Amino acid sequence: MLYAFIATVLMALVTYLPRVLPIAVFRKEIKSTYIRSFLQYVPYAVLGALTFPDIFNSTSSYTTAVCGTIVALILAYREKSLFVVALGAILTVYVTGLFL
Repeated sequence: MLYAFIATVLMALVTYLPRVLPIAVFRKEIKSTYIRSFLQYVPYAVLGALTFPDIFNSTSSYTTAVCGTIVALILAYREKSLFVVALGAILTVYVTGLFL
C-alpha cells in the first residue's frame, strides 16, 4: 500500500510541475519576438515527434504505411480538412494493403 501511495504522489508531481512551473517562473509577459515565435511552434513539433515514428509501425506492412503517409502529407499540404486527410490516408492504406 505504501508503494502505491508513493507512486501516486510521484506521478502527481510529475504531471503537476510542468504545468505550474512556467506560471511560477514567467510571471511577466514574454516580449521577445524570437521566444514568442519559438513557443508558438513547440506544440506542433512535439506532436510530430510523438506521432510520426508510430505511423510506420501502425500497419503490418511498411509499404502501406509509407503510401498512407505520402497521401496524408499531400492532402495536408493542399490544406484539406483533418477529416479528409485522415480518411484519405486510411483508404490508401486499405487499398494498398489489398494489392500487396
